[in-house]
Amino acid sequence: MTSTKYDVLGIGNAIFDVLVQTDEAFLATHGMTKGGMALIDEARALAVYQAMGPATEMSGGSAANTIVGIASLGARAAYVGKVKSDKIGELYTHDIRAAGVAFDTAPASSGPATGCSYILVTPDGERTMNTYLGAAQELTPADIDEAAVAASSIVYLEGYLWDPKSAKEAFVKASTIAHGAGRQVALTLSDAFCVDRYRDEFVQLMRDGTVDLIFANESELHSLYQTADTDTALGQLRKDVKLGVVTRSEKGCMVASKDGVIEVPAFPIDRLVDTTGAGDLFAAGFLFGLVRGADHKTCGKLAALAAAEVIQHIGARPQVSLKDLAQKSGLPV
Repeated sequence: MTSTKYDVLGIGNAIFDVLVQTDEAFLATHGMTKGGMALIDEARALAVYQAMGPATEMSGGSAANTIVGIASLGARAAYVGKVKSDKIGELYTHDIRAAGVAFDTAPASSGPATGCSYILVTPDGERTMNTYLGAAQELTPADIDEAAVAASSIVYLEGYLWDPKSAKEAFVKASTIAHGAGRQVALTLSDAFCVDRYRDEFVQLMRDGTVDLIFANESELHSLYQTADTDTALGQLRKDVKLGVVTRSEKGCMVASKDGVIEVPAFPIDRLVDTTGAGDLFAAGFLFGLVRGADHKTCGKLAALAAAEVIQHIGARPQVSLKDLAQKSGLPV
């Protein structure tokens, strides 16, 4: 196998996050399903934005958050995602590059604006997302740099990519290139509603070897196999994919492989503020452990540490060096 340029290359919907703290009454008034992600059009995006209170605005997108976390741990990280050459697109590009991530996807010069996600955070820390994909939908197979994919130890994909047709094709192209170069492909299922839309296709991606590693939370796992019994779903997951990692919030995670299932506890926190990005940063820690050759338990500990950092403040990206945090906790970096 040839040497690598990047430890992890992520491909996802490049989305600018607009976060606001609100209450459940606001969600009810605006017909939002708490804890989910709804795809919205530009008119709905404008209406939600105008109804929201003062907001915190920052670059986001599920896979992008993961890749920023990987860079914060000290790994070599790259990202592929589509923005427009507008003000928000320029902010997005600046933010991700400033985080130490290689980002060379050409911006769209025409078409819809850079995508935005309007994220409502309730007092219990739960996030409800309303996402206008915008330019993110314009990601095509032509945006996949074959050399960069082939030179990345792990290619990481988000389930949300399965919504736009051209992005789906880009996803499959990247997986084919990665496997041709002897690399691994990881997928996060992203959202239980996303799984509801594409259940059969996701299972097929696992069974035909398009993806090697799956990240899911318990509700996504239950949706995938249409069962409320976690043990039954885990048994099927072990048959369908080489490695499955299931997050369980404060109960930690379970790592399922052909060898069995191991449990890793959550990392202690002082206060839950905002769960936005918890799964994204969890994946960052786990993938970092994998590329460093750590065992699954250590990968789970690194994942728990990264997730714990991000849920104790507003926003889906780390506010301190995860590498420093890991070192202080005695974890390998």
